[in-house]
Amino acid sequence: MCFHAKEPLNEKVSKPIPTFHDEVQHCSPLSQKSIHCMNMKLKASRRCQYFLSSDPYSSSLIQQRAVYGLGLNKLGKANTARVHYKSEEHDITEAKMDPLESTEGTGESILLEGNVPQVSSWWQQFPKRWVIVLLCFAAFLLCNMDRVNMSIAILPMSQEFNWNSATVGLIQSSFFWGYLLTQILGGIWADKIGGKLVLGFGVVWWSMATVLTPIAARIGLPCLLIMRAFMGIGEGVAMPAMNNMLSKWIPVSERSRSLALVYSGMYLGSVVGLAFSPLLIQKFGWPSVFYSFGSLGSIWFALWLRKAYSSPKDDPDLGVEEKRLILEGNVSNAPVSSIPWKLILSKAPVWALIISHFCHNWGTFILLTWMPTYYNQVLKFNLMESGLLCVLPWLTMAAFANIGGWIADTLVRKGLSITVVRKIMQSIGFLGPAFFLSQLSHVRTPAMAVLCMACSQGSDAFSQSGLYSNHQDIGPRYAGVLLGLSNTAGVLAGVFGTAATGFILQRGSWNDVFKVAVALYIIGTLVWNVFSTGEKVLD
Repeated sequence: MCFHAKEPLNEKVSKPIPTFHDEVQHCSPLSQKSIHCMNMKLKASRRCQYFLSSDPYSSSLIQQRAVYGLGLNKLGKANTARVHYKSEEHDITEAKMDPLESTEGTGESILLEGNVPQVSSWWQQFPKRWVIVLLCFAAFLLCNMDRVNMSIAILPMSQEFNWNSATVGLIQSSFFWGYLLTQILGGIWADKIGGKLVLGFGVVWWSMATVLTPIAARIGLPCLLIMRAFMGIGEGVAMPAMNNMLSKWIPVSERSRSLALVYSGMYLGSVVGLAFSPLLIQKFGWPSVFYSFGSLGSIWFALWLRKAYSSPKDDPDLGVEEKRLILEGNVSNAPVSSIPWKLILSKAPVWALIISHFCHNWGTFILLTWMPTYYNQVLKFNLMESGLLCVLPWLTMAAFANIGGWIADTLVRKGLSITVVRKIMQSIGFLGPAFFLSQLSHVRTPAMAVLCMACSQGSDAFSQSGLYSNHQDIGPRYAGVLLGLSNTAGVLAGVFGTAATGFILQRGSWNDVFKVAVALYIIGTLVWNVFSTGEKVLD
């Protein structure tokens, strides 16, 4: 007797599945006794019990049933099954039964006993969007490791090559020549061809420049200056490309946390670079810093090629549920064919970003560039014996950036408008440093001065959930270009602020330096709260 099992996929089974008794009565006239005999054999051997699910989205609820002798696929269309029975009294060896044809689709979900779904490893279940975030975090970690190593290696290099202070300053500034050049260009490239290619290019480029730095130094000073500028070209595209990637991969409810984590990679990169560079120089010589740090970029690039995609739509392995979460919690981010410069520059929130970024980076670069000098000249610390004070601000910023990101995303999830959240976080990022810097002139002990500096930079890190997240809010399709614009202003603030601080110290005091920074923080607060928004203004 031949038995065919076939059911439609998209039809709800609202009636009981026909028993073997019913099917036999439908197909051939058999005696009740024979039918009863075969039913008894069927129940005894459990040879033909099955379960069908017509809902393709509820595969997790499919119950197990013992299916022996049926040639069924684990998921998909059921194969025709042939089951042999033999009645002892009536010598029935086979009876053909017509298949149950479906007028709708096919593709039932069937789970066989013995084919229990394998539980994926935790790293396979890890959200793909956070894999992208962690890879960007690693890229920014390498970015600052490769940037700060020169500030340590320059000491033995200047002794070996007999460089004076003016030459050392020229070498340090040559990095910004290339860095300024690719801020806006990096944003344009990322928005047009995708962040994966641009960020991958940037890491490979600056890693090669890092490895070639010792060779360039031995060839001559002009060659070294060019190589440092090349390194700046590579690092200049990193922030715009990363911003483009996260604008496509991260829903709004996770935006602050993801950006805070990525930017904390920069702070921790400085910690790692400042901590390990002296050890490598002491044991293996100054060239080892560039060779070892630069070679790490190749490992990152291999992982980037394998795991990263410019958009969730490009990732073939992205789960349906995660893709739905990303696309529903985000806006359409198709690559742009041209940049509407006139429209971008006509928007007040764009100028609020640019001005606020300038005011923010003036104070930040002064603190990070001149802080060692302040510790040495004012607080009388020996930096060689107090290495923790060099990395303390970076550690503080890394911690508070992630705390601020968590707070901002929690407020958004609870229903507070994005505009209000961005203004709150950036106001803390401006007014916090302004308050603690203004207290430095009143403290009397070095410990309190260090505490004020740490608190100033910790509150500064809340800016990662303020202006640094706002590019994706107001123009997600042009997130790379917007960050390139505002960060260009930020880099210029760092260059001019660092030079102006030296000029102020020649004729004034540290209190005058801090007063200028506080004034710019207050200006930035006013501009930000009046003109910024968390709504999309560029489509």
